[in-house]
Amino acid sequence: MLRLPSHNQRFHLLLRNLSSFASKTTIFMTSKHFLPSPLLPQTLSPKHFSTPTKRLLPSLSSKPIPKNHSFSLRTNGFCSLPSPSVSSPSPAYSQDLEDQPSDTRSLQILNHKLKQLGIDITECVAGRENRLKCPSCNGGESGELSLSLFISLDGYSASWLCFRAKCGWKGYTKAAADGKPSIENLGRVNKVKVTRQITVESLQLEPLCNQLTAYFAERMISSETLKRNAIMQKRSGDEIAIAFTYWRNGELVNCKYRDIEKDTEKILYGLDDIEDASDIIIVEGEMDKLAMEEAGFRNCVSVPDGAPPSVSKKEVPAEEQDTKYQYLWNCKEYFKKASRIILATDGDLPGQALAEELARRLGRERCWRVKWPKKNDVDHFKDANEVLMYLGPSVLKDVIDNAELYPIRGLFNFSSFFDEIDQYYHRTLGYEFGVSTGWRALDDLYNVVPGELTIVTGVPNSGKSEWIDALLCNLNEGVGWKFALCSMENKVRDHARKLLEKSIKKPFFGVGYGSNVERMSVEELEKGKKWLSDTFQLIRCENDSLPSIQWVLELARAAVLRHGVQGLVIDPYNELDHQRPVSQTETEYVSQMLTKIKRFAQHHSCHVWFVAHPRQLHHWIGAPPNLYDISGSAHFINKCDNGIVIHRNRDPDAGPVDLVQGDGCI
Repeated sequence: MLRLPSHNQRFHLLLRNLSSFASKTTIFMTSKHFLPSPLLPQTLSPKHFSTPTKRLLPSLSSKPIPKNHSFSLRTNGFCSLPSPSVSSPSPAYSQDLEDQPSDTRSLQILNHKLKQLGIDITECVAGRENRLKCPSCNGGESGELSLSLFISLDGYSASWLCFRAKCGWKGYTKAAADGKPSIENLGRVNKVKVTRQITVESLQLEPLCNQLTAYFAERMISSETLKRNAIMQKRSGDEIAIAFTYWRNGELVNCKYRDIEKDTEKILYGLDDIEDASDIIIVEGEMDKLAMEEAGFRNCVSVPDGAPPSVSKKEVPAEEQDTKYQYLWNCKEYFKKASRIILATDGDLPGQALAEELARRLGRERCWRVKWPKKNDVDHFKDANEVLMYLGPSVLKDVIDNAELYPIRGLFNFSSFFDEIDQYYHRTLGYEFGVSTGWRALDDLYNVVPGELTIVTGVPNSGKSEWIDALLCNLNEGVGWKFALCSMENKVRDHARKLLEKSIKKPFFGVGYGSNVERMSVEELEKGKKWLSDTFQLIRCENDSLPSIQWVLELARAAVLRHGVQGLVIDPYNELDHQRPVSQTETEYVSQMLTKIKRFAQHHSCHVWFVAHPRQLHHWIGAPPNLYDISGSAHFINKCDNGIVIHRNRDPDAGPVDLVQGDGCI
C-alpha cells in the first residue's frame, strides 16, 4: 500500500543507509587518469584492521587528476568530515494517503497498473519525487535509481521518467478503471529538456571520508578548502564517487561525478565565489579551482566540461545554439561587472583552444592569460594543481599576479618587438642598411632593403626589364639572393638567354650583337642552366585568362616558403587583370593593390620590384618621365618605398646614346 513515512520511519531509513558504510566499498575518483601516491601516515584503531579493504578505481571527470601510486583504503564506518551547511526542502504534504478522502478503489487500480509495468510503489511517497530502479534499463551497469516517479497527492495519477540518457523511458497513467498507461520512449528529435531540482539529500551525498581527505591533502588541498567548496562523496551500490557540487545563490544546481546525474543545468564550478567580482579566474578543472583557493584566490571558477581538441573555425553560434559552452550563457550575469578575466587553462593544445573559445565569447579586450612555469628546458607545468603540488602556493600566486594581456590580432605593444629592436640596434638581423646593387655609383642613391617596394618606370624600350635582370644577377652574385619572376612580356627561353648572358658575361648566340666576344660553350650553358634552376622560380599563367594581383602574391608566398626567395619581380602592371567593382574608382583600386603588395613584402621580408609603364605622353620630345606620369594613379609614387626611372638618351647632341648616366633622381 502507498503510504507516507512517519518521522521515525525516515529516521530509521537514514540509519539503515548510514550503516552500509561498513560494507565492502569501491571508491571512484572523478578522473579517467587517477594515478595514486602513498597516503599520509595515519593512526589506525583495531577496528581498521578488521574491516574490508577498498581500492580507488578510475572514473570520469572534466579533466584528469594528476598521477599518483595505487593505495588501499580502510574504514570503520562513518566519515569524520562534517557535512556542509545546506538546506533541504520540506515535504509538500502532512498526512498519509489513507487519512485523505480518496477512493481506495482508485488507489488499488493505480497500484495494479504500475505493478504491471514493473513499478513497485509500496515505499513511495505521494506529492514528491520518488527515486526507483528503472524496470526498462535496470539502472544500467551500476544499478542506479534513475527512475523518477511522481504520484499525485490524491493517489489518482502517476507519471515517471528515467533520466539515463541511454534509456529515457517515460509514461503517465490514471487510476480510472478504463484509463490505459501512456508509455513512450524518449526520441532524439522530440525530446524535451527537463531541468531537475536537486538537493544534497535527494542525491544522497555524504561528507568525505578521512581517506579521501588525505587524497586531497596530497594534492595540497586543505580540509578548509574542501569544506568551503562542499566537496562530498556519493555511494552507489558498493562504489563511492567524489562529488563536486555546483552552487548558485546558495542553491545546489549540479553535481559532477561519474555520469550519474543527468538533465541538470550546466554552470561554472564555484559560481557563487565570483558574484560581484571585478577580477575572475577561469580554470579547466575542479582540482585547479581548489588549487587556486590554496594560493589565496577565491574569485575562481572552473568549466564543467573540459577543453575542446581545437579551436572551431566557425563563427560563435547564437546563445541557444552554443550547446558546448552553454554554461557560459547560463552564467553571463556574473561576468557583466568583471573588468579582468584571467584564463588559466591548461598549457596543452586543448587548454589553449579552450582559452581562445572563452576569449571569443567573453571579449578578448578584458581577457588575460597566464604562462605556466618551466619544468625543465623543454616542458612546462600543465596546470594550477601541478604548480601547487611541485612549486607551492606562492609560485602559483606569482603566476596569476604576472598574467599578461590576451593577444588581440592586429593590436600590439612595442614591448612585443623589443627583441627585434635590439637586433636592429646591434645589426644582427642582416641587411639593416640594405644590399649593394653592385654598382658603386648607384649605391649612394639606392640600396635593396628586404620588405620594401620599388616602382620601376620608363618609356617603352628604355631597358627597364634589362636593368632589373642585371640587378638580380648582381644581388645573387653578391649575397646569394633567390627570386620569383612574374615577367609576362618575356618568353621563357628569351628570358633565360638574357639572364645567362648577364651571369656568364658571354653571348648566347655567335651573332653580331656579341661583337668579338666568344659565344658561351656547352659546358658553360649546362652550368648556367643549373644556376637558373637554383636561383629563379617562374610565376606564369598558362591559361587564356589574365592573372590577378592576388593570384600572383599567393604563388609568390608559396615560393618564399618553399624555396626561400628574397625578391619578387612583377613585370609589367598592365599585363595583370584589373577588374574592379563598378563603384570602385581606378585610384581606389590602385591604392588597394599597392597595399596588398606592400603587406606581402613586409610580412615575408621580400623585396618587390613592380614595373609600371607611364601613360601616353603627348608631344613627347625625349625627356625622361617621372613617377607621376605612371598610368592609373598618383598612388604609385605615394605608396612606394623607392621609385626608379629608367631612361635611354636618344639625342646624340645631348651626349653619347650608349653611355650609362645617372642624374641622382632616385
